[in-house]
Amino acid sequence: MEHPIICFGQQPCGFFPKRFLFAKILTARRIQKEIGGEIVFFFHDSDHDPRETITTLRDQQSNREVALNFQFENRIQRQFSPLYAKRVLLEWHEKTARQLPNYVQPSLVEHFKQTKCANVADFCLEMYGRMELLEGVQVERSSAPQFRARAVAVSDYFVDQRYEGEIVRARYRDGKFLLHKGGNRFVEIPREEFGPEQISPTRDTRFRWMQSVIRCTHYVAGASEQQYINKADAPNVKFVKRDEISDFDKAYTEL
Repeated sequence: MEHPIICFGQQPCGFFPKRFLFAKILTARRIQKEIGGEIVFFFHDSDHDPRETITTLRDQQSNREVALNFQFENRIQRQFSPLYAKRVLLEWHEKTARQLPNYVQPSLVEHFKQTKCANVADFCLEMYGRMELLEGVQVERSSAPQFRARAVAVSDYFVDQRYEGEIVRARYRDGKFLLHKGGNRFVEIPREEFGPEQISPTRDTRFRWMQSVIRCTHYVAGASEQQYINKADAPNVKFVKRDEISDFDKAYTEL
């Protein structure tokens, strides 16, 4: 193989990354050691689900688990804004920094204190970098206008739009912009003109959209990705199951 491109993808998944992301990184590095090439992290920061960034830690004294997450300015931002547009509140940062010594080593607390980012996606990405998880890894962000402009057109997608003073991620369907409120409930918001730079894919169109830009030769897939990725979209890609890891959905807090 002339130039392998080993890719893995993930939404921002906690200010300390979930252990399954760490396992994807280890798997990609193992493949690179075997065949060479470069590693690309497809950072899907245009997702909007606030549950993605829940960070589960364990109290060092009681061994009790605690789930921490970012706080948000308002309901619209929490429910509907993409992760790159959810703002980091100063009071949340200061409060969480005071709590962290109960759960993680002092060096990680210091990394957290030194991370000063305006939005959730930037904050997570900088923390992963401070933990030295991304050394030698190229990061491609699904929110980047230049990435979106290069991506292939897909039939099912979201559009980033302004709504009540916030950027929201609205599902485009039958000429309408829809915000999902749970179950079968949607709210329609006013339609505006939009271009490729505002579009991000749905789960089912994400891989083809991503691959049209990254053109990976190997893709490290998590357990859920194995179920929904349409591998027929990329017949020349070798899909690799990520290495197993214990407590996969808890935070990775080692250095």
